[in-house]
Amino acid sequence: MPTHLSTFERRQLRVRRTLKANAVDRPRLSVFRSSQHIYAQIIDDASGKTLVAASTLEKDLRSSLKTGANKAAAATIGKLVAERALKAGVTKVVFDRGGYLFHGRVKALADAAREGGLNF
Repeated sequence: MPTHLSTFERRQLRVRRTLKANAVDRPRLSVFRSSQHIYAQIIDDASGKTLVAASTLEKDLRSSLKTGANKAAAATIGKLVAERALKAGVTKVVFDRGGYLFHGRVKALADAAREGGLNF
């Protein structure tokens, strides 16, 4: 591991360490937010596999969204990942916000996923 980590990387590792300590047999809903898009994955850390994924880069969503970098797009991705998770049989997850603060697009995605039926 590198000796010099940015504050974002340290915050990300701290959040993930806490989640892994508290998540007993629950997959992780991981969020990545770039300047133009938002991505969400449900990851089973025990097997190291991604169970469900959704992003604003998907072709069917690109035409319906004005941009991938706003709260409306994040809410759409949250509902979509929750819908796909329920089809895959996943209802309980832990929310991994990464190094991002829980507000804005990250919060919109989390709220939409909760409304879609995920419990965290």
